[in-house]
Amino acid sequence: MDGSPSSLDLEWIEGGGLDSPLGFRAGGIYTGVKTYGDEPRLDLGLMATDGPCTVAGMFTQNQVVGDAVLWDRAVVASGSPVRALICNSGCSNVLNGEQGARDTRRMAELVAERLGVAPEEVLIGSTGVIGRPLPMPLIERGIADVDLRPDGGFAFARAIMTTDTHPKHAAVRFTCDGRTYTIGGCIKGSGMIHPDMATMFGFLTTDAPAERDWLQATLREVVGRTFNMVDIDMDTSTSDTALLFASGAAGGEPVTDGHPAAASLHEAIEVVARYLARELARDGEGAQTLIEVVAEGAASLEDARRAARTVASSPLVKTMIVGRDPNWGRVMMAAGRSGARFDQHAASVWVGEHQVLDRGTPTSVDLALVSQAMGTPEVQLRVHLGAGEATATAWGCDLTEGYVRINADYTT
Repeated sequence: MDGSPSSLDLEWIEGGGLDSPLGFRAGGIYTGVKTYGDEPRLDLGLMATDGPCTVAGMFTQNQVVGDAVLWDRAVVASGSPVRALICNSGCSNVLNGEQGARDTRRMAELVAERLGVAPEEVLIGSTGVIGRPLPMPLIERGIADVDLRPDGGFAFARAIMTTDTHPKHAAVRFTCDGRTYTIGGCIKGSGMIHPDMATMFGFLTTDAPAERDWLQATLREVVGRTFNMVDIDMDTSTSDTALLFASGAAGGEPVTDGHPAAASLHEAIEVVARYLARELARDGEGAQTLIEVVAEGAASLEDARRAARTVASSPLVKTMIVGRDPNWGRVMMAAGRSGARFDQHAASVWVGEHQVLDRGTPTSVDLALVSQAMGTPEVQLRVHLGAGEATATAWGCDLTEGYVRINADYTT
């Protein structure tokens, strides 16, 4: 697994996902809501918990939001335990007026009736085309028929996909003071990806017990370093949702500041989130190349993040990678317009291992070698802003003709 470096003795779980921690079951089914994509096509995923879960959430900051986001915001803000997550792909249930709100609540009620819980204990995700009503008869049958299994995480991850080419999921475990904790998750999204305070769909689970405020603070910090550092096309979805569930099934006292496992659990959650974020960027619509941008020498962490995200999201940088064009000035252009404090006379740039700018002066590197370095499945761009010590990393992908074709034909 190509996750982030970690000081923890982590074990990656082969084929693991959001069902890997204790206390979670999941499944996916095809209902007919989603009419595009390759077979086997699934479009409705359900995750249920064996007991009440603590949950943290972050959501899109787009002013146009889906009814599922409005429902989930209220559930998470209430602080009440959660027992299930139901997600459909193919229809986002955005801009459907009062009918959209009724359909969202009905989804929660259907899951609640099946599981014997309250509707307010059910979280919802809807993703897909905007401005089309949910086909509720199809969803109603799907909720009744989806098979919940202890190993159903893969089917769930596939069911939430839109234009993704494959499911993205991961899980790790570690031991602290003789107790083993597991963290799992899955993510979806290939286009309309420029997250702001959340991500596409990013769902994380753990069997550690966790105090609610600690869990929310952890999710906020992790999202800031991982999911929020991904860009595909500079568009922020109306349905972005990131959720972190803690079942407590591993036992022990709730994790909060000062708990022996607090730092390790935080790190493990971030390792899983970082892996998922990279995989999402790698699977951008029409993408051929994962772009990793490291902004260093920044005056502040905020500046480093701003610069890294701006370079990763630049259409001219993305197309430079497509064409293997060693036009590294575009990296400087993007960093310079990012709003981060910047000293062009102290700045340096690397493409892969090749330094092309050294403290404001072009190097004599062979540009043919720079071009060759961009012809790999993963390319790192590194820029030193010459303004301080802070560093941040962002991920994106190249912008190909495939992206245009996918989005030109999305609803037709």
